[in-house]
Amino acid sequence: MQKQKKVAAIHDLSGFGRCSLTVIIPVLSALGIQVCPVPTAVLATHTGGFGEAVMKDMTGFITAALNKYKELEIDFDAVYSGFLASSEQIDCCLDFFKSYPKALKVADPVMGDHGRIYSTYTKELCDRMGELADVADVITPNVTEAAILLGEDYPQFLERDKARSWLKRLRERAPAVVMTGVLLSEGCIVNVCAEKSSMKLVECDYVPQNYPGTGDLFASVLTGGLLKGDDLNTAMNKATAFVQTAVTVTFTHKTEPRNGVNFEKCLSLLAEEHVFLERGEL
Repeated sequence: MQKQKKVAAIHDLSGFGRCSLTVIIPVLSALGIQVCPVPTAVLATHTGGFGEAVMKDMTGFITAALNKYKELEIDFDAVYSGFLASSEQIDCCLDFFKSYPKALKVADPVMGDHGRIYSTYTKELCDRMGELADVADVITPNVTEAAILLGEDYPQFLERDKARSWLKRLRERAPAVVMTGVLLSEGCIVNVCAEKSSMKLVECDYVPQNYPGTGDLFASVLTGGLLKGDDLNTAMNKATAFVQTAVTVTFTHKTEPRNGVNFEKCLSLLAEEHVFLERGEL
């Protein structure tokens, strides 16, 4: 019997709003992967639309957890980082990555969206996020986060040549890159990926509403796919298809946007290996 994969998920735990660990744990579990959560912060709600954040910084816990896992000789097949509460937590993540050199290192450089940086993020934390990108195997920025990593202004849209240029520059930091939510100049929204000399895209259906947690859904399905042996393009395709379905269900049910994506009823789809979207070259 094949050994079950284990992931150390270094993310925040938001009690309300369906994002971060409350999304990551069920998604990866549905894919048959054991999740070992390492909370970077505990929040009453996510930081979008609920006023001032109620948050407890968990920096000390991250280091203590790592030391305990090493003492117990617990191994991980992947280390997957996301929302961080302070610049000091960059060092904690770097220690985690260094401690498990054989693990798949996935860095979701969570910093902002739609051209805005999250309210709890400092300039120092954003500046240092590139240090994780430089040691990761896979990074999954949205367009806002890609612009920050590259020192570029946030664009309203990208020409295809510019999207290819951004992917190439991001590939200088990490071997595999997926950039999400790219509005191309011809009007379509796509997710794009680059690995070695290959650049692929998959188009996303447009839903006239934004929901928190979609990036966490996407990166979790992507990480699970990679751990199960998918190549980057296939994993991106499956992640896009799942998020698209869950967002459509959420919009159809008129779920309050701050409540996040109503993904729970869609979890069974993660076992449907035939769910694909049409793919193409960037």
